Amino acid sequence: MAGHSKWAQIKRKKAANDKQRGAIISKHIRAIQAAVRSGGSGDPAANLALKNTLAAAKSDSVPQDNIDRAIERAVGGNEGGGFDEVVYEGYAPAGVALLVEALTDNRHRTAAEVRHVFTKYGGNMSGSTAWQFDSRGVFVLRDTSERVQELAIGLGIDDLELDGSTLTLYTDPGSLYTVLEGLQEAGLEPEVSQLTKLPQTVTALSPADSAKVLRLIEALEELDDVQNVYSTAEFAEVVEAS
Repeated sequence: MAGHSKWAQIKRKKAANDKQRGAIISKHIRAIQAAVRSGGSGDPAANLALKNTLAAAKSDSVPQDNIDRAIERAVGGNEGGGFDEVVYEGYAPAGVALLVEALTDNRHRTAAEVRHVFTKYGGNMSGSTAWQFDSRGVFVLRDTSERVQELAIGLGIDDLELDGSTLTLYTDPGSLYTVLEGLQEAGLEPEVSQLTKLPQTVTALSPADSAKVLRLIEALEELDDVQNVYSTAEFAEVVEAS
C-alpha cells in the first residue's frame, strides 16, 4: 500500500490570492445551495448530497459563517434551485483525459464556454472519458503512525498510501462519513475529507506537456460554472513545484 500518493499527483496545491480564494468560496456556496434545494433539506443528517458538499467546502477551509448563510438562504428562498449538474468529457494535449463537472443555470452558455477553453488550449471535447475515473472518498492525514494506519484499516478503508509525512486513505463513496466519524472519534481531523474521482491509470507527462495541460485545466477552473476538473495527468515534478 505504500508509495507515492495518487492524491498528491492529482490534487495540485498552490497559494491562492484573494481573487482566487473568493472564486473558490463562491463555487462551494453555489454547490451548497444547489444541494439543499435538490435534497430538500438544510440538515446534512437528512441530506447526503449536502453532507458530501459540506465536507468538500470544509476541506477548502470555507468559513463556517459563509456555509451557514448559504444554507439559510437556500432553505428560505430560491438560491440554488435553478442550477443543473452537467458533466463534460474531453481530452487535453498529450492524450490526457479530462472530466469537468459544472453547476449551471444556462446549459448552452456553459457548454460554449467549456468548448471554447478546450479549443483555445489545444484540447477537444470528442470521445468519452468518464469510464476512466472511479468515484472515491479520500482523506489526507498528517499522521503516518502505525496506530492511525491500523485504526483506518479497522474502519474499513479500501486502501492507504504513504508519501513522506502524509497518509492518504481511500474508501468507497458510501463509507465516507462512517470513516470520517471514526477518525474524529479517535481525535483525528483529516486535512482533506471529500468525494473525488480518481483515474484508473495516469499519463506521465514531460515538463512541456505538463505546462500545456495545466494551462487548460486552470482555464477551465476559472469558469464560474465549473466546480471540479479531474484529469489522468501525472505532472512533471519541475512543473508541480513552479
